[in-house]
Amino acid sequence: MTTEHNPYLQFTREQWALLRDSVPLTLTEHDLQTLRGINEKVSLQEVEEIYLPLSRLLNLYVKAKQRRSRVLEQFLGQSRGKGTYIISIAGSVAGGKSTTARIMQALLERWPEHPRVELVTTDGFLYPNKVLEERGLMRRKGFPESYDIRHLVEFVANIRAGHEKVEAPVYSHLIYDIIPDEKKVVEQPDILILEGLNVLQSGMDYPQEPHRVFVSDFVDFSIYVDAEAELLRTWYIERFLKFRSGAFSDPDSYFHHYAKLAESEATKIANNIWQDINYLNLKENILPTRERANLILTKGNEHAIEQIKLRK
Repeated sequence: MTTEHNPYLQFTREQWALLRDSVPLTLTEHDLQTLRGINEKVSLQEVEEIYLPLSRLLNLYVKAKQRRSRVLEQFLGQSRGKGTYIISIAGSVAGGKSTTARIMQALLERWPEHPRVELVTTDGFLYPNKVLEERGLMRRKGFPESYDIRHLVEFVANIRAGHEKVEAPVYSHLIYDIIPDEKKVVEQPDILILEGLNVLQSGMDYPQEPHRVFVSDFVDFSIYVDAEAELLRTWYIERFLKFRSGAFSDPDSYFHHYAKLAESEATKIANNIWQDINYLNLKENILPTRERANLILTKGNEHAIEQIKLRK
């Protein structure tokens, strides 16, 4: 662990693994198979060395917040309820943030207290394709302007306010669009994990609207899943090729026309999409938010996390 003059404590994988303490491994290999992303090889060893210490840390943070809440209740002389602890997980396309979110949900809901843990992705708050097409934004999907930010902020604010039921739109990667008339209902969870490209963005990213409220204003703990751009490009292309022989072969898939491409042509298209859209978004909008995270998980080859940085 190093403690230079920077806002983070830095850990090697081995140093971080020691912080697991006695937290039990509650996931099996079968459980992990259902949680992995399509192009990821997360092992039970990775869960033990990286995610169990993180689970322990978050457990301590949640309990600390609950204690503070009880102090405020005692001072005010009124019950305020436990409230929802909100965790955000950000990072690039193909970086593995969705897998991280699913693993953390599975671990957190297995605590002895059996908290209710909900996972919501910000994909559901993208504008429908019809709106994006009208605004000429289909090739800017995932960029800040493609999201209904007001709706997203309203959702998170209502969760924080303790509303009994809060609805979120549902996004389908198969049809590449919002599913009409389908909603995910979130009912006062103990913990909400919010996963997406844009969850660390703040007013600093929108100088033209300095007084606007953002998702990051409601988050208790934020995580950024990081990797070198060249690794991300490789993972994106590999994932695209797997989709080509899998999900894209479904006639209902928005990308069905890619299924019949030769591998060389599919690789070229995937590389172009990465360079023109995903890398551009990473460079302009996602990577600049990394240093706002409470925790940065940096991956190396095979999606293995090699370094952990924890905000002091």
